Amino acid sequence: MRAAIASPALFQRLTDDVVASGDETTAVPTPSTGEVLHELPRSSADDVREAVARARLAQLAWARAGFAERRRVLLAAHDLILERRELLLDLVQLESGKTRGQAFEEVFQAAGVTRYNALTARRVLGGRRKRSGLPTVFTTRMRFRPKGVAGVITPWNWALSLAAMDVVPALAAGCAVVQKADDQGALSILALRRAFIDAGVPEALWAVVTGPAAEVGEALTDEADYICFTGSTATGRKIAEKAGRRLVGASLELGGKNALLVLDDVDPAQAAESAAHAAFSTMGQLCVSIERIYVDQKVAAPFQRALIGSLREAKLGSALEYDADFGSLATAAQLERVEAHLADAVAKGATVLVGGRHRPDLGPWFFEPTVLTGVTPDMKVYAEETFGAIASLYLVGGDDEAVLAANASDYGLNAAVFTRSAGRARRIADALEAGSVNINEGYRGSFSSVAAPMGGIKQSGLGRRNGEAGLLRFVDPVTVSSTTGLLQLPRTAAEYTTKVGLMVLLARVLKAIRRA
Repeated sequence: MRAAIASPALFQRLTDDVVASGDETTAVPTPSTGEVLHELPRSSADDVREAVARARLAQLAWARAGFAERRRVLLAAHDLILERRELLLDLVQLESGKTRGQAFEEVFQAAGVTRYNALTARRVLGGRRKRSGLPTVFTTRMRFRPKGVAGVITPWNWALSLAAMDVVPALAAGCAVVQKADDQGALSILALRRAFIDAGVPEALWAVVTGPAAEVGEALTDEADYICFTGSTATGRKIAEKAGRRLVGASLELGGKNALLVLDDVDPAQAAESAAHAAFSTMGQLCVSIERIYVDQKVAAPFQRALIGSLREAKLGSALEYDADFGSLATAAQLERVEAHLADAVAKGATVLVGGRHRPDLGPWFFEPTVLTGVTPDMKVYAEETFGAIASLYLVGGDDEAVLAANASDYGLNAAVFTRSAGRARRIADALEAGSVNINEGYRGSFSSVAAPMGGIKQSGLGRRNGEAGLLRFVDPVTVSSTTGLLQLPRTAAEYTTKVGLMVLLARVLKAIRRA
């Protein structure tokens, strides 16, 4: 096995960048062995307030620097991400337990997000002239003002790419960022941040804090001018309530119980291989991972055989090389949740088609990719998000039944449809209640489309990241109107009558020439 580029000395240099004034630390394990990887400093509420204050000062100069300078710095950061990819891959794997191929998806995503926002910010956020209410009398322009300091709260599961998807558009828009990193993903985030600092981002402009949500997360949501959160629906509701009381904006990417529809015209073997990746990449610990598979009964038998065969042949491992199909669960808590969902389902009559075993011989939190059938509404796994290593298989009697079953969920983050018919796929995609829909792929198409918005409906969240919507989160539109001289107000009834007549005529002319 190839040795890691990362070292304890590097871990220390990275964690020195955490804004933490005390001596308290948290031991962070690596999923591959369960041993302590490094000691992470813990921030306090006072540290958060200090970081926000410094970021607010740095943001003033960053906003004045302009689009061209921000573009130059972000493109330099893009190049450093690619140059430092082996280090970033090591850190992602050491912290998350995922395979190297799945870790590369994160690095590629972070680079793509950075490139898109660097090249797009001026076009989307640059000032522009707008039609005034009285043409020739008023001149109206709209500009965008950065909101200030964005508070970004990111989880452990895709720490690198999810950080980039919120932090980079904020920087491109002229904002500062104070980010609360999850303990299990802090090294990846700190290494990503270091690439941006080395590219020219001021140190104080992007600060990283760590520590318990009850103290550090609360302090950040109390101080930030805009809040980005990725995590559970329960926590997202609390953040939304606090943001609402403060009258600040928030984008929330929350839970999912994502569905995949396998129609009756697929190649069963090909569909099964893609479905396996869609469900078990990162061991199902991705917000857009597939947890429900609805397969048309006409192809159910060959699809099921192919899926079982694919998963039985899959290699589990988290070595720092491209030699495994699936990795480890990330934490002991994730293993506990998966085992609890599995035990509940089996006790109530579900059948394990494949997997279902903890694999401590490979590492403390390895668990075989597991597919269940016979899942019923009284089981936890039926409607609750598992977020790891379990997918449920259901037979359906046609397209309409599949769509209705897929939509019968409190969540609406991601969905997928597998079919050979492009027209059929588009019709079903239009009917599915989800923020993103992938055709003949589980999640990578929409997730990697950084120019298109990403987010959920129902209990899966509010707002969108990526694309123009991802940039517009971090600015407030400001309208500036001017006139060439003092506007003379009518003084008599006759003057009012004349003016009203002219304005009515103007409105009719604008309608006739199809102008708003």
